Amino acid sequence: MQVQVQSRPTGARGAGGAWVERVVERLLATDAPQSRFGYAARAFLAFGIKQAWVCLFGGLMVALLVGTHFWYPADAGLPRYDALTIAAVVIQIALIALRLEQWDEVAIILMFHVAGTGMELFKTAVGSWIYPESSYLHIGGVPLFTGFMYASVGSYIARACRSFDLRFSHHPSLQVTVILSVAIYANFFLHHYLPDVRYLLIVGVAIAFRRCTVFFLIGRHYHRMPLLLGFVLIATFIWLAENIGTFSHAWLYPSQMQGWAMVSVGKLGSWFMLTIMSYVMVTLINRPRAPEPGHGLLTAMR
Repeated sequence: MQVQVQSRPTGARGAGGAWVERVVERLLATDAPQSRFGYAARAFLAFGIKQAWVCLFGGLMVALLVGTHFWYPADAGLPRYDALTIAAVVIQIALIALRLEQWDEVAIILMFHVAGTGMELFKTAVGSWIYPESSYLHIGGVPLFTGFMYASVGSYIARACRSFDLRFSHHPSLQVTVILSVAIYANFFLHHYLPDVRYLLIVGVAIAFRRCTVFFLIGRHYHRMPLLLGFVLIATFIWLAENIGTFSHAWLYPSQMQGWAMVSVGKLGSWFMLTIMSYVMVTLINRPRAPEPGHGLLTAMR
């Protein structure tokens, strides 16, 4: 489904994203007749361009992991992990200075630093994964750059809400989503001592979001999909990024100590739950918006 809008919502561009919107509009604008497949292909390309833009922080972090793995000097006076931490801080300062990121996104990143570092301290203590290299900038056995890896997920979701002007129908209440998010975060710790209830939590998420549809703007048209599908797609890309991270030896699972192997597909469940938790944390600052009559979506929903 697509719905045309006559004017650009101000929230759709995001900080510093006007040039991305111009590229997308030029890509989609044409006076010549076009087939349905032709438009769909160009819309998909435009979607990819916007996704690359909202993934800016996370993409730069992954590039740093790969780049330092291959080219960082082994005998450098500054440990690789500390170089990653400093680079992440510099990127964050540059994004703010260039107005490519807004202060509410910085607040979200700080929230994720706290939540992510807490999880890392516990998980490394129980041996779920390890950081094989030394560092000066660390808490316990956790180098500080790891907080930025969690924060990149929150940054992506916050930027997507703005760049795609996300609107939601039949969104569950904040009370329900917060309860699910707290339960998910608690289960990351408690399942080491109590029965693992992740599958019950996934069922709970499926029930809560079963009717929720997300509307996203590409050019001058809104498209839609089930929000649950969006969560699955985000979790899949995080899993792929994690494989890149472990390949670069930024962190390793016990099964990878004797040689790198792909992260188990079973980890998708964990990343799905992290995606839910991340999304809910973002909604504490940027509340989900319902479609507005002027957007032409209410008629399309009926």
